[in-house]
Amino acid sequence: MATFPELLQNRRSIRDFQLKNVPLEIIKNIIKDSCLAPSASNGQPCQFIIISNKDVMKRISDECKKNLLNDFSKNDTALSKSYEAILKDEKFHIFYNAPCVIYIVGSRDVHSLDLDCALAANYMMFSAAQRGLGTCWIGFGVHIRESKIKEEIGLPDNFRIIAPLIIGYPKAIPAPLERKEPQIIKIIG
Repeated sequence: MATFPELLQNRRSIRDFQLKNVPLEIIKNIIKDSCLAPSASNGQPCQFIIISNKDVMKRISDECKKNLLNDFSKNDTALSKSYEAILKDEKFHIFYNAPCVIYIVGSRDVHSLDLDCALAANYMMFSAAQRGLGTCWIGFGVHIRESKIKEEIGLPDNFRIIAPLIIGYPKAIPAPLERKEPQIIKIIG
């Protein structure tokens, strides 16, 4: 079992997975671990949608790509234009053909939802890495607008998607990228 410093050093964003499903019981245990994350006033607002159906994941991928390309055509996105060519590629799957995507979602009424779900996502990524699994936060995956898809995946109308995380057994773990030294602005002693 990896020590926490080793886990910090070795967790990577994985975009290439083995053709092997992750057992649902393991997914549930990882989600349970993510619920240990702190949340504002201990509100614990995060809820989860687990999708391992390839057809559903493909429809979501196509929907998100379509919506992002529409946003690009209107200059209505904060994403770099460099993504446009990738999204136009019919073979590109936003979930990188991972065996599973977990959506971390919550009520629009929760003011701390972004932070609370981000903390839960972080715990989830470390829990998965501890089990030899790879994850990647897929920002493209929030762009579901079609009500039929939202209904199919069980996303309530008053909920927002915060963190779509793909999860699976990695084919390989990439080498770490170089990190900058911390930029400490000031120390007040």
